[in-house]
Formats: sequence, structure tokens, C-alpha cells
Amino acid sequence: MGKYVLWLAASLAAVFGAQAQDGANYPSKPVRMVVGVPPGGGTDVVARILVPKLAEQLGQTVFIENRPGATGTTAAAMVAASPGDGYTIMMGHVSVNAIAPSLFSNLGYDVIRDFAPVAITASVPHLVTVHPSFPANSLQEMIAYLKANPGKLSFPSAGNGSMPHLAGEMFKSLAGVDVLHVPYKGTGQSMQDLLGGVHLVAFDTMAAAAPHVRSGKLRALAVSSAARQPAFPEVPTAEEGGLPGYIVTTWYGVFAPPTTPAPIVARLHAEIVKAMQSPDVRGKLDGIGADSTYSRTPADFAAVVRTDTARYAKIVKDIGLKLD
Repeated sequence: MGKYVLWLAASLAAVFGAQAQDGANYPSKPVRMVVGVPPGGGTDVVARILVPKLAEQLGQTVFIENRPGATGTTAAAMVAASPGDGYTIMMGHVSVNAIAPSLFSNLGYDVIRDFAPVAITASVPHLVTVHPSFPANSLQEMIAYLKANPGKLSFPSAGNGSMPHLAGEMFKSLAGVDVLHVPYKGTGQSMQDLLGGVHLVAFDTMAAAAPHVRSGKLRALAVSSAARQPAFPEVPTAEEGGLPGYIVTTWYGVFAPPTTPAPIVARLHAEIVKAMQSPDVRGKLDGIGADSTYSRTPADFAAVVRTDTARYAKIVKDIGLKLD
């Protein structure tokens, strides 16, 4: 009898273990989405648009845990080392998941090996913005002013190695201007000083800058995409403004630890795609100028990570940027 009980227990454990592995019983408890920046940054904005609908569809609580530090790489390293059970996932972005290896020698994670890409959630261009007190009404006037005042102005970013930092460095290189970079611990802090006039120019994502442009607290002089954006049709592209080649886009996407079973990754991907297609989520993303690329499969997303890791390695090398 004792042997039968042991056999039955082992069999039931195997059955429930298989269900967990194939995603049939997933999720059976709350899911944590880690965001490596403080509230208010573009990554956080996109996560908070997605999470309520994702939780509704999964039938479980999905909660955001903001874990800022080292421009998001601290959170990424933590997620990479987490159990691959589907209950810890991350809203990542191009800086942490593709560019960081070119900027830092000791990340604590490998962007290719240590993550299971789940789904790209949004892709947004950057806005070249200025404080209302800045004496320029066009991109050409801005560049002329910066050339006439080398080293006298500064631009903020969410931190060393963040995408707004890289966007600013690319702008400096293409425009031939000298502007001091000032890193902060997240977009929320950097935006406060920008709005307060501590800095007069910035290169943040449209997701972060859009509300302040609409309120009149910032002026947008150019968008860093190949075409004008429906959210701000009156804002010219950088090429239209006289700076060809200034194409900068930040993508956001959900990642899981590398040992996460494929069926759970597939379930998360399907639910994220469904959420991104819902009118309320789509409308909120349109409002921040985000282009949803939810049609990409996990394999497609992995290919994007590989391609952008190589592409930005060349850009970082060309502008001579190294952070350690």
C-alpha cells in the first residue's frame, strides 16, 4: 500500500509538472513584471498601458515592480537569473537588451543567451525637444545656436547608456555640436529638470515627451523617424529639418528568463498580442506615438535583438562612446 501511495504521488507530481511546463495550468498565481526604471519613463509608460489588459486576459494579477539602477541593467541581470517559471518577466527595451554590451564591459548578463524574448510591444521614435525659453523655432536654428555656444548647454537623459543618452550623442556627432550630457536615475528625474529649465534641450522618446509637448511645457523641433508621426503631424522629421541620417527608434518588449518553457512563452506571446490589438490599449499607444509591432513572433523578436546588438555596436564604436 505504501509503495502504491508513493507511486500515485509521483504520478500526480509528474502530471501537474507537465501541465506547468506546457502552460495548461499557467498562470496559477500573480505574475511580476519588472521594469528597470522609475515610474514616468517610456518603459514604465508602455508597461502600465499593457499590464491591466494582460491581467484581465490571464485571469491573474500582473503587477509592476520598478527596480531602477544602472540604467535598467541591474533589473535585467536580476530577471536573467530568476526561475524560468513565467512568474517573473520584464519589460525590456533596446538600450538594456541590445545596446548595453557595447557600452559596458561587465553587465552580469548576456543579451542573447540570458533571455527568452516574448514579444515586442511598441516602437517609438525620439523627439528633439527644447524648453520654451530656448531661442530657436526650428532644428536648423537650434543647431546654429549650439554651434555658436559650444559646451554651454546640457541635455539630460535617463542615465549613462540609456537610449536618450545615445540619441543625444548621435545628434551631437551628426550635427557637429558640443552639448554636455547629464545622466539621471530615470526619465522621471531628468524630465523634472528639463521642465524646470535646468536643461534647455533633450532627446527623449516620444512616449516620455509627448504629454509635455501637448501641454506646451516643451516644444518639439523634430522627430527622429523616417516619416512624420500621426501623433504629431506638424513636427518635421530631422531630415526635413536639415539633419539627414538622424534615425533613432526605441523598441520595448517583454522578456522572460532563459529557462522559461516554450509553451509558457507562447502563451504569454499570444496574450500580449491579443492585448495589443484591443482598442483601448491601441488608443493609448497611439497617443504616445507608439507603433505596435505585436505581429512579431518570439523568434522574430530574437532576430531583432541580434540585429540591433550588432548595429548599435557599430554606432557606439563610430561615435567613440564607452562607459567603463
